[in-house]
Amino acid sequence: MEVEALWLIPANWEWSKISSLGEVVAGGTPSSKEPKYWGGSVNWISPADLTGYNNKTISKGNKSITEEGLKNSSAKVMPAGSVHFSSRAPIGYAAISAEPLATNQGFKSLVPVQGILNEYVYYYLKASKQLAEKRASGTTFLELSGKAFGLLPIPIPPLNEQKRIVAKIEELFSELDNGIAALKNAREQLKVYRQAVLKHAFEGKLTAKWREENADKLESPEQLLARIQQEREARYQQQLEEWEAAVKKWEEKGKEGKKPGKPKEFTKQGEIGAGAEIGFDIPDTWKSMLLGHVFSVHVGATPSRKKNEFWNGDIFWVSSGEVAFCEIYKTVETITEEGYENASTEIHQEGTVLLAMIGEGKTRGQAAILRAPAAHNQNTAAIRVSEVGLPPEYIYYFLQYQYEQTRRVGSGNNQKALNKNRVASIQFPLCSTKEQMAVVQALSEKLSFVENLDNELNIQLAKAETLRQSILKKAFSGQLVPQDPNDEPASELLARIQAEREAIKTKSTKKTRKAK
Repeated sequence: MEVEALWLIPANWEWSKISSLGEVVAGGTPSSKEPKYWGGSVNWISPADLTGYNNKTISKGNKSITEEGLKNSSAKVMPAGSVHFSSRAPIGYAAISAEPLATNQGFKSLVPVQGILNEYVYYYLKASKQLAEKRASGTTFLELSGKAFGLLPIPIPPLNEQKRIVAKIEELFSELDNGIAALKNAREQLKVYRQAVLKHAFEGKLTAKWREENADKLESPEQLLARIQQEREARYQQQLEEWEAAVKKWEEKGKEGKKPGKPKEFTKQGEIGAGAEIGFDIPDTWKSMLLGHVFSVHVGATPSRKKNEFWNGDIFWVSSGEVAFCEIYKTVETITEEGYENASTEIHQEGTVLLAMIGEGKTRGQAAILRAPAAHNQNTAAIRVSEVGLPPEYIYYFLQYQYEQTRRVGSGNNQKALNKNRVASIQFPLCSTKEQMAVVQALSEKLSFVENLDNELNIQLAKAETLRQSILKKAFSGQLVPQDPNDEPASELLARIQAEREAIKTKSTKKTRKAK
């Protein structure tokens, strides 16, 4: 069978296939219903053991099996130095066994013959994830069969060149890893700096000089609250008048459709002790307040998914997954007017701050600013900041600063979640409107710099990974190290390996016949 050639290689190299380089072994798993098969002295690994695993070699997995478990499964112990390649869920993990071990059926392994450097095969398989995926099959998930694994083409250089290639790869990877570690360290330091900037902002230190220069122009928190209340009452009276006119019009039309809802008067929500303590000192001219004592807090709802007529309308509708420390200009899903009328959600104006209330992952505690009117689901709280004329960015940045604390408040025994009362009870530092704007401007400038630098670090990290693939590509096309004319050509190496394997096979066949 002619061996497939994928790209050009040096004259003293040869294309071969994995199955020509040694024994291909598939794994197995003893029955999980038999405790006596587990926890023994036989090392055993599954692809899960390589998740997040960056070492070249592995000695054992999180589980082990007994000799009896080994006998009662298709698992097989392979010698140290074998190369293991995950063939499903996911395809592409690779490792060399440092000790004799077996694997589950999620691996296809190679026990390489003498003359084939296991580290060379290891790095080639690390570079062949996409190739393996293209040759895998399956509907539920892709799986590379033992036959397909054995047929994977592999370029073989002379043995001495295999060693030079591995040495050069590891030299370059070591330098690359040091660079990546430095970039990641810089990114972590940037996170610390960002949090320090936010801390200074909400302790009043970022605007200390500005506050001193503008002391005679600032209203106190008490004056601000009084003004907010006065404006709120005037707005409520206007809403009542508009509602009465709408009801009258509705009645004149024979009470057709849903009766206009009466506007709700603002009532303070939340309680001291139900939310997070503010936990830091603030200037004397500032005041610690509960979110629900200054802003109205609302929880949304989801129209019935069974009603197609409720969806794909003109009303933006926010799900908790979209609340991810961002600004929301449009939503993934929309609802119709009918969907809106048949759910207890509300449409909130631009400048409302949303807070995700549910989720064990990173979602819970994240915030977003609405940049367009929208309704939202029951897993988010809407804090109507712009309704009272305050900058929403101030609360948005504060929730960024308090992210971890907010998540701790929402750590329940069963489902980890915030609720309306807990959100309303979050304490925040209230200062004058002008100083809030000064805080927002200062943060915007400093955090813009942080974001730009973070983006640049991410670009460099991506380039480093691209460079890693470039190194491997050069390695397996003969461009990483020079060829040595004194090396035994790969054709002779492979011919000798083939002859030795045939001799072993013949000897084994004779023994079998003699035994009969």
